[in-house]
Amino acid sequence: MSLNTDSIPGYRGLPLAIAMLSGAAIGYEILLMRLFSIIQWHHFAYMIISLALLGYGISGVFLALFRGWLNARFEWIFPAGIVLFSLTAPGCFWLGQRLPFNPSELFWSPVQPLYLLLLYLLLALPFFFAASATGLALFHFRDQISKLYAADLAGAGLGSLVIIGLLFVFPPEQALIALALIGIAGILPVSIAWEKNWRGPAICAAVLALFWLAPADWKTLHISPYKELRQLLRIPGTRIIDSFSNPIAYTDVVESPVTPLRHAPGLSLNSDREPPAQYALFSDAGNMSALTRYNGDPATISYLDQTTSALPYHLNKPRQLLILGVGAGSDLLQAEWFGVPSVYGVELNGQLIDYIKNRHDAFSGGIFTNERLRLHIGEARGFVSATKERFDLIQIALMDAYGASSAGLYALSENYLYTVEALREYIRHLQPGGYLALTRWAKMPPRDALKLFATAAEALELSGTTEPGRNMILIRGWQTSTLLVKNGEVTLADIGKLKTFCEDRSFDIDFYPGITETETNRFNQLPESYYYQGASQILGVERAAYLERYKFAIEPSTDDRPYFFQFFKWTTLPEILSLYGQGGISLLETGYIILVAGALQALLAAILFIGLPMWRCRQRLGLPDYSPRLWRVIGYFFLLGNAFLFIEIAFIQKFILFLHHPVYSVTVVLCTFLISASLGSAASRRLQDNRHGHVVPIAGIALLTLFYILFFNNLTGVFLYQSAPVKIVVTVLLTLPLGFLMGMPFPLGLQRAATLSPSLIPWAWGVNGFASVISASLATLIAIHGGFNVLILTAVGFYLGAAVCLPRIEEAS
Repeated sequence: MSLNTDSIPGYRGLPLAIAMLSGAAIGYEILLMRLFSIIQWHHFAYMIISLALLGYGISGVFLALFRGWLNARFEWIFPAGIVLFSLTAPGCFWLGQRLPFNPSELFWSPVQPLYLLLLYLLLALPFFFAASATGLALFHFRDQISKLYAADLAGAGLGSLVIIGLLFVFPPEQALIALALIGIAGILPVSIAWEKNWRGPAICAAVLALFWLAPADWKTLHISPYKELRQLLRIPGTRIIDSFSNPIAYTDVVESPVTPLRHAPGLSLNSDREPPAQYALFSDAGNMSALTRYNGDPATISYLDQTTSALPYHLNKPRQLLILGVGAGSDLLQAEWFGVPSVYGVELNGQLIDYIKNRHDAFSGGIFTNERLRLHIGEARGFVSATKERFDLIQIALMDAYGASSAGLYALSENYLYTVEALREYIRHLQPGGYLALTRWAKMPPRDALKLFATAAEALELSGTTEPGRNMILIRGWQTSTLLVKNGEVTLADIGKLKTFCEDRSFDIDFYPGITETETNRFNQLPESYYYQGASQILGVERAAYLERYKFAIEPSTDDRPYFFQFFKWTTLPEILSLYGQGGISLLETGYIILVAGALQALLAAILFIGLPMWRCRQRLGLPDYSPRLWRVIGYFFLLGNAFLFIEIAFIQKFILFLHHPVYSVTVVLCTFLISASLGSAASRRLQDNRHGHVVPIAGIALLTLFYILFFNNLTGVFLYQSAPVKIVVTVLLTLPLGFLMGMPFPLGLQRAATLSPSLIPWAWGVNGFASVISASLATLIAIHGGFNVLILTAVGFYLGAAVCLPRIEEAS
């Protein structure tokens, strides 16, 4: 029987406590992604977090089995959940990063899966405690489900905003403690309302003291010894001289006074010139770039003329240059060497630019304060789409590390720089006769270069070029390849300059209009002229058949499927399995395999730890051996849990190209979705007595979502060139009604479940946790293979399926 909340003072502080706990929990989830991207790699972070959310599902099992005992002690159990979350959030991460887990050995070392399992269990604990506290509150005050769920969503929305703010102020390891303190502060509202004023402050002070007294080494990030930063630090004399962070990247600056750094990707083996002194800059302990000393003497940077990326300067003397991804300034120095009079540079990480200006301006020769440079801090696509300038050369920097790229570690990362739509936009901003230059790592078998070639060919065709091969050049050194796309046909004079450039530097020409195979594969020889063969096939009538049978996925990426670095094909799986135990599997495209393995692990873990215990103990839950009503409730909440996250993920991606900044998109869209969903949850009480109340918001979600699929570009295109504040307001206005509707089905269903049988509430909570475990991996798989529009349509189908599933009150079991 539901308790009268008016007679229980504790309820007055409960919504605020739940909001604070929920905010800390979602902040912890987002922060773990950043932390594991730093100490491990992005795709392992994805898998680990997915499994860690298992704690949400297990909490449903726990509440279902012990709901009577827990409910009778609610005033002790609920605060205990807050305290335990706040202690285990940093504590379990500190313990987890000390495990000798090495992802590179996961496929052949029998002990590594055990370490991974232990890591899962550790990271699941904080989510278990947070979810148990919230789930128990929903069961204890089940007549107030809509209000409490609204507080949960509102807290999550504000938490997503708070964690981004914390990451601008604190490094991730300190933000972790700040989040834990926010969580423990949630005990204050209930301790005051329950007239136990001394308990809350005393517990908060004790937790703060524990964090303060924790060993400093525990609170330090322990980077994997296999990441680039740790590898470089093994060289005698190297040391980190500076570190700084923001939500985009954790940057370390390394000097090596004993053994000089020599970082020059794509440098010809013929070169007798070497770089001057350099500092190494690492983003998230990987993606090394170099800050090069420049004393104003051009001769000291002449080595930059010996790289594959120097080719366009020899074909066309650019007077106006655009560099997308300035980074530490290597491309700026190259422009300095060639005397380009006007340079536009775009860089997303403004903190990096400020650091170089303030700390190393003299060392770098003032390249970032040069009067010829016009620097824009922001996302590259956003700048290109907004500018009215036309350029003689647009250069896209080589921004990822070879080791990570060749192992497929970026396979799960969305990248909007290399899509068909992006290349069309770049070409549109070229002067007649201007060049687009894209440099990538040269891999075997070829992947990046051929995928870029196919993407450029399609972009040219969509721009009206009937024979795209007449506008393209592809060269290759021992380490990098450079693709040139010309706004116009390549001339005989261009080809003559191309041959001279490559002959002098021993670079291979893999394609130009009219090339023959005998002209290729001369210097950096391969068993066959794979690059030339691939380029020829892509430009031929059998393009589709070639792309289909090629060993890797090199079909052009699009804005709807922006996974440029996803090269894995299932047809290569036998070859991957043949490398099992030989230590070479990490050289292949493992990122996608990890995603699939993570999804399967999540499904298996959810079945073992959530589904099986709940099914085996169904009689203890007050349910008959077979209940159609139970299965329909399970179906309803499973479909809701997946559909909500599918739409959330898809819209975050769609708004990146509108807001032109990933941090803005994640913050604004996620916060708006969750807070508007909390308003919808609160408003859902008006539909509780309606027999088909849950159908109304689901129908609205389906109609509004389909409308956005059809007209999203038209709606956002009107405001594309407006200022950032205007676009943020537009994003909120477009997201708010959908989020409002999405906040209604869960509390309506939970209230229906409570009316049918209160014992169904833990089931619903557990099933929703089950969905949260598998939905992130499942959403990424759908987006990779079908695109974000297919992901949204899948979510609509799930919502419509949920509308049918929820049983009516008058149905018998």
